[in-house]
Amino acid sequence: MSTSAGELGPVARSSTWRTPAIIILCGCAIGMLGFGPRSALGFFVQPMSHEFAWGRDVFGLAIAVQNLLWGLGQPFAGAVADRFGLFRVMCVGALLYAGGLLLMRYSSTPLSLNIGAGVMVGFGLAGCSFNLVLSAFTKLLPAEKRGLALGAGTAAGSFGQFLFAPIGVALIDNFGWQQALTVFGFLMLLIIPLALALSTPRVAATGSTMQADDQTFTKALAEAFGHRSYVLLVLGFFTCGFQLAFITVHLPAFLVDRGISTQTGGWVIAAIGLFNIIGSLSVGYLQNYLPKRYILSTIYFTRALATLAFISFPITPFSAIAFGAISGLTWLSTVPPTSALVALMFGTRWLATLYGFAFVSHQVGGFLGVWLGGIVFEKFGSYTPIWWLSILFGVLSALINLPIVEKPVQRAVAQPA
Repeated sequence: MSTSAGELGPVARSSTWRTPAIIILCGCAIGMLGFGPRSALGFFVQPMSHEFAWGRDVFGLAIAVQNLLWGLGQPFAGAVADRFGLFRVMCVGALLYAGGLLLMRYSSTPLSLNIGAGVMVGFGLAGCSFNLVLSAFTKLLPAEKRGLALGAGTAAGSFGQFLFAPIGVALIDNFGWQQALTVFGFLMLLIIPLALALSTPRVAATGSTMQADDQTFTKALAEAFGHRSYVLLVLGFFTCGFQLAFITVHLPAFLVDRGISTQTGGWVIAAIGLFNIIGSLSVGYLQNYLPKRYILSTIYFTRALATLAFISFPITPFSAIAFGAISGLTWLSTVPPTSALVALMFGTRWLATLYGFAFVSHQVGGFLGVWLGGIVFEKFGSYTPIWWLSILFGVLSALINLPIVEKPVQRAVAQPA
């Protein structure tokens, strides 16, 4: 029997301690822990590069590998979670994440750095990041609580970014980068007990027909990629990754090139993190009342307009911080409506898997945003072509999301033999 809109899923109902508040609280804590250390790894570039006489490209390659493998690993982690339950995947992801950070602590060669920070942390993130938390929220929470919970789960990742940055700096300054990585590694083990609150069954409860419950992995993928609205959603998500990764990596250097101090650059990144909390929570609430395709289109178009205004006028500390604030409002606010649309179209049976494939598009966009930004700057001495490419992608994604149909797919009902 399917779960009614106002009920918890069967696992959540059978565990009296797992109230909606506990599920949301533990899920947000996992999102914060998973996103925090990863977003603070940039602070380890200088001390590690100085100690081992590495160029910054060595560290940059490791982080690029991490991003790509996080994206490529996400749908497979989601498929395992959908089939065998979320808790096992979270445990493996947390152990890989912790092990990767500890291997970083003992890395003295580029190869060991790539294995630790790149491969292990990348696959670890696929198994315990906020992406799986959002799928658990959708499966376990009543329908009326899902929108705000999705926003809260996304905002928790931003809060982790905001929180772990000063913690990482303080640990490095007072105890050294090795000890900082050790602390981060052991903190990731807290994800394991927290994941108990998000446990889903081996076969997750889902859609409105028996076909949804019995649908195989390959049939789910064929249905999704044969569905026009899902393809449009995935294509639009590419832009999100491209814009976010380019800004995260290259905006500080861009500001320095324009005569803006590094301290102001730090405030810009802080503004992104703080305003992202507002944006994610607001979108999580609004998607209960407004069409999600219009929300996504507005987000992408707003980014394009903000970028156009930013690069069209002289760069000042005020304009930089204002750009950071507007970027923060739209930063990860695409995630709640994107995951909600996947659940609406296909149900929750293969939600983690199908959202995972959308996230691959996001991470490929991120990889290209970082990589092309560096290549273009080295060739032309300017980021201008990438800024304009980001504007173009924003407008295209705004248009791409408009034709999305917000309703469940039509499945034939099986007839008795």
